[in-house]
Amino acid sequence: MFRTSFNYLFPHYFQAFLHLPLLISLLLVPTAVKAQAIDALEVAQKLQETYEKAANLVADFKQTTTMKFSSRVRQGSGTMIFSKPGRMRWDYSTPDYQVLISDGVTISMYFEKSKQMIISNAKEYLQSDVTYSFFAGTGDILKDFDVSDPDPGYNLENTYLIKLIPKSSHPHVSSIHAWIAHDSFLITHLQIVDHFETVTDLFFDNIKIDTDHYGSREIKEDLFSFIPPIDTEIIEQ
Repeated sequence: MFRTSFNYLFPHYFQAFLHLPLLISLLLVPTAVKAQAIDALEVAQKLQETYEKAANLVADFKQTTTMKFSSRVRQGSGTMIFSKPGRMRWDYSTPDYQVLISDGVTISMYFEKSKQMIISNAKEYLQSDVTYSFFAGTGDILKDFDVSDPDPGYNLENTYLIKLIPKSSHPHVSSIHAWIAHDSFLITHLQIVDHFETVTDLFFDNIKIDTDHYGSREIKEDLFSFIPPIDTEIIEQ
């Protein structure tokens, strides 16, 4: 269910986002894990059901990425939307304006700072992107992942917390921890670790499902297309 290694959220091109200075301190009580009222498999099933039923999901996000043996933390924030079938949009407001957008057929990545937009076929991307599979409900958590309680030392953050490990080797994902709201079974925090021990945390706020608006814009087909400034270099791949 977010190509370089999975150093960053988006396969293939997300490294370019982070090159324009663009999810993590997780301590606390090991025994807090025992406070979950239902087991991890039931949480995962309810999570799957929630996203399968939703026609769309809108949220604000904050992102931090840390790499092993590096003190540098890369950060970003903005808004995102997933809309069935196959459509999504991520608008980064910090550190620079950037847009990742898919209409289900093509995927475009616009970088304001470098005045470039990369366009490619969306099929392979949408099939391999972990975040898309989660939020669009296209994957099956119980079939795709081994589900367990979280590793010791993680803070529950007043949510359910589960650990997911891909059942089949994934080129960009070693493990995932997912924090899930008690009342809505929506993801409030995802932590993705790749095979190089790069850690990406995504924190979600102001989450809405089956809504008519994305910020001030009505959710229509034109929301999933992007016309860059006239001086933008277009790179088709």
